[in-house]
Amino acid sequence: MKPAPLLVLCALGPEVWALRGGDWRGAAGGPPVLVRTGVGRRRASHTVRRLLTAVPGGYGAVVVAGFGAAVAPGITPGDVIVADGVRDAEGNLFAVDSGPGLSRALTSRGLTAHTGVHHTADHVVRGLERRALHLQGALAVDMEAAAVLAALQEIRPALPAAVLRVVVDTPERELLRPGTLPAGVRAWRTLRATVPALVDWHQQSRARPGGPVSATLNHPTPSTLPQEAS
Repeated sequence: MKPAPLLVLCALGPEVWALRGGDWRGAAGGPPVLVRTGVGRRRASHTVRRLLTAVPGGYGAVVVAGFGAAVAPGITPGDVIVADGVRDAEGNLFAVDSGPGLSRALTSRGLTAHTGVHHTADHVVRGLERRALHLQGALAVDMEAAAVLAALQEIRPALPAAVLRVVVDTPERELLRPGTLPAGVRAWRTLRATVPALVDWHQQSRARPGGPVSATLNHPTPSTLPQEAS
């Protein structure tokens, strides 16, 4: 039986554009299905639920990818932050077991990758709020990933999943206004460069099937700080 393709979800059109032009040669199931969800949890949830119910069994794995913000100091625009867990604003924590393997695939391709918890917020996070999230154990912040993982947990809990964000802004260099990308060119090129690692990870996930996403509802936020991938 022919393997199913990778489903890649991005909030923004430029993210889809960057990934579409990457080197997808050798991808299991052929070219990926790239979808723009729009910004925010509601849109992301609606999109992934529609896709998974319209084509049951039609995807071999799901990746949430795009640009994001670091909440920890010492991270550089253009670095990649891979999730080993995603927490939502209500305190629900989704463990993602793909993080270490995907980080290794990225670093083997010459990219700088960090592994840690992503926090899915319902607004743009700045200043002291970023520091608070970091002290609670987060490494990055986005606005969609938790909604995607919640839908997967409900509809396709055994489907391999991964979450990555290419850093555009950091606590030391915050965006001046939503939608502006001071480090956009570098982040865009890095996002495109992640494609071969995503191909590698998808191949590996097919060899090790299982339920990769588990949820702990209203779990206390981690107190230890995430470690950079080696």
